[in-house]
Amino acid sequence: MEHIWEFRWLLLQGTGITILVGVASLVLAIVLGLLGAWAKLSKNAMAQRAANGYTTLIRGIPDLVLMLILFFGGQQLLLDIGEKTGLWGYVEINQFTAGVGTIGFIFGAYMTETFRGAILAIPRGQIEAGIACGMSKSLIFRRIIWPQMVRYALPSFTNNWLVMIKTTALVSVLGLQELVYVANAVGRKFREPFTFLLFVLVVFLLLTAVSQLGLRKLEKKYSVGIRRG
Repeated sequence: MEHIWEFRWLLLQGTGITILVGVASLVLAIVLGLLGAWAKLSKNAMAQRAANGYTTLIRGIPDLVLMLILFFGGQQLLLDIGEKTGLWGYVEINQFTAGVGTIGFIFGAYMTETFRGAILAIPRGQIEAGIACGMSKSLIFRRIIWPQMVRYALPSFTNNWLVMIKTTALVSVLGLQELVYVANAVGRKFREPFTFLLFVLVVFLLLTAVSQLGLRKLEKKYSVGIRRG
């Protein structure tokens, strides 16, 4: 334990990077999820095919494989395009960008199904009532669709977020000095891998507990006035 205290600032810095990767990935996943849900529910056949292909692709490729492909293959692809078109020179995809991009891209597919299911759960009559009252599409979205979509989506959203925060550990494979990478490196140096990985376990449990507490409060906020059976 003395070594954990000795390297506490380095471990805290790694924890901060882990949280930053998780939050940045979540923002990207929400954006992609909303776009994917819109595409699947639209009447545009091309948009539907693109969204279906996106979710199917994610279900068929392991997270780590996709991350390595983006980190190594994505950079080479950008270099080849820049060389052939002359639009840019050397481009480097760093570990943080590759990690956030991959995790956000992966969970964007899961968020797509979460938001799509939540929107479909909204009674169609309420939307038709809004149209009959002369409400604009943006007003219908703000007053009718969004509040109920959030309420219906939160259980699945919570599960996606809790899985996502654990998935950030994969970024350590790329060499990003987040919590798992730092703990593993220091633990091997002092031949105390179990002690440092136990510390990682505790940190992730705390992150999970805090996340559940915050999302539970958010669920209560959006469930005000809802009678439960």
